[in-house]
Amino acid sequence: MRFWGLKTCDTCKKAQKALADAGNTLEVVDVRADGVAPADLARFYAAFGDAIVNKRSTTWRGLNEAERAGDPVALIAANPTLMKRPVVEMGDQMTLGWDAKARAVWGA
Repeated sequence: MRFWGLKTCDTCKKAQKALADAGNTLEVVDVRADGVAPADLARFYAAFGDAIVNKRSTTWRGLNEAERAGDPVALIAANPTLMKRPVVEMGDQMTLGWDAKARAVWGA
């Protein structure tokens, strides 16, 4: 199971713990330290569309209108912390965020 998040994000910490407690082995990608591979970012955008951009983040609030109107994939590539997290993937299943729906998918 692959997990994209931030090691400092409380939601990501909760998700990692719940997934591990449910018996999953995680391959964790820290989006700030490790970055997000362009192919992964393209897949995330294809799956989730504009929802992949965390518009409640401090980084988002610091952008000007022209930057916000730009290509979401390029924006996240330049500012990885703009990506909503966590993204969890195993096989052909992929979830965004850590809401009740995501927890149900992963049995956590």
